[in-house]
Amino acid sequence: MTGCIARSDIFQHRLMEEPPPASATRRTRERYEQLVREAKAVCASCPLFTDCLFSAVAEHDVSGFVAGTTAVQRRSMRNLLDVEVQADDFDQLAGARGTRRPVSHEEVLRLRTQYPNDSLESLAMRLGCSLSTVKRHLRRARRGQSPAAKAPRARPEVSAVLDAFDAVVDQPCPAPRTGTTRVA
Repeated sequence: MTGCIARSDIFQHRLMEEPPPASATRRTRERYEQLVREAKAVCASCPLFTDCLFSAVAEHDVSGFVAGTTAVQRRSMRNLLDVEVQADDFDQLAGARGTRRPVSHEEVLRLRTQYPNDSLESLAMRLGCSLSTVKRHLRRARRGQSPAAKAPRARPEVSAVLDAFDAVVDQPCPAPRTGTTRVA
């Protein structure tokens, strides 16, 4: 059993899902910092740390504290690595479907060519999708951003993810301000 499962009291704590804002009480911020320290210690001793970190940075956009990192730190790591990860669509994974069906980019462009005088609302009705979907695909076509034309980004190597972790997470925190100056 991994530490994050064994210590769900830490990893599933509400503060670990969404860190407290700067306006939170001192007690709340201290509790959050304590939870982060405990979670980091658990992650550091986990045999699955490297796999977990790679997955959280390069494969899935997860929330909360994962593999010794916060969501903000993982975004910074992705920026360093030039990695783009889409949020998982849990409705799709669960098999939930709305009243609208997915529409391909090519299908929208084909219908627009076939019915050039139809309104966008009419095209949306023909496609069984929303008006905003039709507009989005047509904007992409005008900008030359066809999904097929977009080259997929290469996944980073595990060593690159570990280097990004060292660069982002091991940075010293800025020293707290001791004296503040107020301008009237």
